Amino acid sequence: MKIHKIYARHSGVGHADRLSIPLIRRCIRTALRAEGVDVPCEVNVLVTGDDRIKEINKDFRGIDRPTDVLSFPAYTLIPGAFEYDPAMLDHESGTLPLGDIILSARRVNKQASTSRNSLDRETAFLTVHSVLHLLGYDHMDEADEKRQMRSRERRIMKELEYD
Repeated sequence: MKIHKIYARHSGVGHADRLSIPLIRRCIRTALRAEGVDVPCEVNVLVTGDDRIKEINKDFRGIDRPTDVLSFPAYTLIPGAFEYDPAMLDHESGTLPLGDIILSARRVNKQASTSRNSLDRETAFLTVHSVLHLLGYDHMDEADEKRQMRSRERRIMKELEYD
């Protein structure tokens, strides 16, 4: 049985803006299962505020503004065909480190309100979206890649009962 290690925490987020950590964990597990990930993985999630995500966005992407979610894959994987080199496994834990997800609690709350989605649905969507980035999906370059990623998002959101 695969046991994913999902480390998720809030930092710099007021109590009223907090996102559901159990929901984030469930979304990550569901997305990994839906993508056929058959090895225990490790994912780190930071739920933070606009100031911190803006700083990270500027440092790593050169974009000086806050964003809703950032994904930092540990490896370059091929989307839709989960394969990994056993040398990528962490020798102590036996897990495959997939990468980091950073969510702006304020942006997620604001987008949920603006789009008239529930906070849980918006959190689920952005988490699933980010996990797919960790697994190699992209939506920036080619229309086919964007269509493939959107299709996967819809399928996983349906499985999570947020369709």
